[in-house]
Amino acid sequence: MMKQWFKSGNPWIWLTAGAVSVSLILVFGLLLLIAARGLGHFWPATVWEYDYVDRDSSVIRLIGEIHDEEAVKSQRLRDAGFAIEGDKLVTRYLLKTGNRDVNGQDFRWILEPSIQQRGTPQTLMAVERREWGNLYGYLSAVQENQQTVATGSDAWASLQQRLLRTDALFAEIRQLEKGEIGSINYALERLRLRERKLELDGVVKGENDSGQYQTIQQERDALNADYAGLQKRLTDLYTAINRDQMVVTVSGGQTLTVPLAKVVRAYQPNAMSLFDKLKFYMAKLWEFVSDEPREANTEGGIFPAIFGTVMMVIIMSIMVVPFGVVAAVYLREYARQGPLTQLIRIAVNNLAGVPSIVYGVFGLGFFVYFLGGNLDQLFFPEALPAPTFGTPGLMWASLTLALLTVPVVIVATEEGLSRIPKSVREGSLALGATKAETLWRTVLPMASPAIMTGLILAIARAAGEVAPLMLVGVVKLAPSLPLDGNLPFLHLDRKFMHLGFHIYDVGFQSPNVEAARPLVYATALLLVLVIVALNLAAIAIRNRLREKYRALEN
Repeated sequence: MMKQWFKSGNPWIWLTAGAVSVSLILVFGLLLLIAARGLGHFWPATVWEYDYVDRDSSVIRLIGEIHDEEAVKSQRLRDAGFAIEGDKLVTRYLLKTGNRDVNGQDFRWILEPSIQQRGTPQTLMAVERREWGNLYGYLSAVQENQQTVATGSDAWASLQQRLLRTDALFAEIRQLEKGEIGSINYALERLRLRERKLELDGVVKGENDSGQYQTIQQERDALNADYAGLQKRLTDLYTAINRDQMVVTVSGGQTLTVPLAKVVRAYQPNAMSLFDKLKFYMAKLWEFVSDEPREANTEGGIFPAIFGTVMMVIIMSIMVVPFGVVAAVYLREYARQGPLTQLIRIAVNNLAGVPSIVYGVFGLGFFVYFLGGNLDQLFFPEALPAPTFGTPGLMWASLTLALLTVPVVIVATEEGLSRIPKSVREGSLALGATKAETLWRTVLPMASPAIMTGLILAIARAAGEVAPLMLVGVVKLAPSLPLDGNLPFLHLDRKFMHLGFHIYDVGFQSPNVEAARPLVYATALLLVLVIVALNLAAIAIRNRLREKYRALEN
């Protein structure tokens, strides 16, 4: 019976099903772990106040959030200098104390036996700042131009009202600096390049310039006049935003005066209801996906990284599909099948296994230095010695990843072409169509689901690549997006941010690893979601094409 059961093949079917099930459980378990560690970061944590006995037996007051906890053997603590008796497990907490500008550190470990008293006063406040991380303490007063305007129970309402005003002013300043003033600076730089091009072409001012220099100067004067007006408006906004301050009493009784211009939000988590916490949580999630990063990428949002990742994948897809399809069509439909064609197929398959960093080095050497440098010499001499395309950027990153993923598209397209019955080609030719018409109107449409399969695999690999991008275009912080309102709108020469590199940078290059760790999980989850969304869009298109041409295949 057992022999017959093994010969029937059922054990191997069950083994395969079990392996697939275990793999799915591991994948979903990993995603759940990432989601729990990442998404939990945005929930408003309870702020604790401790009376703590330090190593020198002095009692200090600590304020902060419990970031982590673990059980440690008492012997290990005694070796570190703590007066812990007995042989037992001692719980210790990683307390996020914040106030880095005061204490010099964001975190410290505290031991459970050394805690004399603890509490969660509702008036304890957490302040998110644009610099120096979180601040924890009690709100003492609200000031306007260094004059106290609210204290006691009125201070909190006054603070929230003034923070709304400050946020509106900050958004206006950002729009002015990055929008209108940024556009003027971009236009002034274009005028400088136009003038430099006239000089290189031998056009002499006042002799054979046909009024071109005068036109440039008139445009420059108009832009400078607009810039002066905007600069005055910007100065007024900075004066207005620096009007308000708040006085905070932190742990140890020290009093700090914090300008509201440096505050993102202030909240009292211990006094928040469940609805208030949910509202806060959704606001933080929206900030994470829509705002720009701050504090060396450890705070704020990651919208530029999301935008850069999606933009790079789209441009890569536009580049990789034509090259991959043309190569596959030639190999399957036109090339004589023989040893040379087989050798080419082996080479294509081997290219898929080349380490991605090798493609990055090739992209840096060929695309950036050779091709980009020559493009600068031919078309952008006025900008030299500052490179335009002779430096890493979005286009070279997309081309490098297109080169990396083109073997996948070639193999998938060839498989799709090989599944199309020969009778379909012969029927088209018998009706008078040429080979090219047969290919364009019959064969390629029927192979389009396979082409989309290759594109899906290419997107899945390219979106998560980091190593080659570090050489050909990705940066820690990009000053502007590759797409904006300035001609030519899509700037393929600009550097960009990427979710994969953002994970590497925050997780391994951050000056404050403990504070950045939750953002690593959150960004990793978001990268998975972006890849899934891109793949689902491609799968939906593939399924529609498959249904459309199913009748022809039958």
